[in-house]
Amino acid sequence: MTAAPQIYQLKVRLPGISPMTLRRVLVPAATTLRDLHGILQVAMGWEGIHLFLFDVHAVRYGSLDLHAASPDVALQEFGFRENGRSSYMHDMGDHWEHEIRVEKISVPAARESHPNCTGGSGACPPEDCGGPHGCLERRGEVDADDAWRDMDIMTAFLEDVAVGAAADRQVSEFLSEDVEAALERMVVRKPFMGGRFSRCDANGRIRAGAHRKLMHQQV
Repeated sequence: MTAAPQIYQLKVRLPGISPMTLRRVLVPAATTLRDLHGILQVAMGWEGIHLFLFDVHAVRYGSLDLHAASPDVALQEFGFRENGRSSYMHDMGDHWEHEIRVEKISVPAARESHPNCTGGSGACPPEDCGGPHGCLERRGEVDADDAWRDMDIMTAFLEDVAVGAAADRQVSEFLSEDVEAALERMVVRKPFMGGRFSRCDANGRIRAGAHRKLMHQQV
């Protein structure tokens, strides 16, 4: 008798940063680690531009350049049970380690497609920002004194535009070096100002096959 197919509910989180960044995904037991790499890149919000490693039962699987074992191994081959744990590393320089826990093993629900992201929280950190430590430092700068000074500069700029507005004047005429510098700094800070995770966006990309493209990058 053929065993019923199984679905793994995985909880994936990034330790070391706040607010918490986590995702929950449903994947078939036949999903390989290579498949899971692509799925996690999409679900988390990464860009697939770095090498990767899985650590499962103290064995490393991942990118060939890292002399790791082939990631073409299905999850069901590892004998995972509920609460079983492993880790996934993205970007060996910034050292983005993801904790993976098997929360639940079940049979597929009717009319449910897989893989599927069922929820999550926290925006994905920007690529190449220095890992958890660098990300926290940059997030701290969002509310630092320099950020408030830039807000004062921009407020004064907008007031000048409002007072001096005329049909024959361009906004660029009100720009100064201080305003342009403040704008540049605000653009740099924007990715670290937080944001919400969109499950719909993640699943839209999965349905479009983005994970299949990313799973073949950096292998």
